[in-house]
Amino acid sequence: MKRSRDRAASELFAALYPRLAGWCRRLVDDDETAHEIASEAFTRLWARWNRVEEPRGFLYVTAANLVRDHWRKLERERRAMRRATTEAAVNNAHAEQADPSVRLLVQSLPERLRTPILLHYYADMPIREVSVLTGRKEGTVKADLHAARELLRVHLRRSLDHTL
Repeated sequence: MKRSRDRAASELFAALYPRLAGWCRRLVDDDETAHEIASEAFTRLWARWNRVEEPRGFLYVTAANLVRDHWRKLERERRAMRRATTEAAVNNAHAEQADPSVRLLVQSLPERLRTPILLHYYADMPIREVSVLTGRKEGTVKADLHAARELLRVHLRRSLDHTL
């Protein structure tokens, strides 16, 4: 009994799998996903082998349901991607609105103050390295950074007061 059942299942697989996988391939446009769906349909059939009267119909209905689930998952992913892209664009727009003013303020600093700010804060270099690169003493670099921060603070506070 088991041997004939296994043989029948094996024959059914050989006869229907290529066609089922090809049908799924046309629906999902991806070989790997198509084979996963066809394999899952057969797995579900084997789990119910004794209770299924029409295996071919069962396979196609099951595969169709799995394809539908796959399409729904893709649509959820697309919506999430659109949402994330939209949020990123909105966040970037806010950042770009704020950033140019800071960037312009940094650019407007005298070179003596601008260079240490760019190296320390934008290039993330330690004060010692900024000192070596600029040929200034560490104390001078610290003083220049302090002076630059104070100028930026005053300009930013003034621009914030105008926007409120």
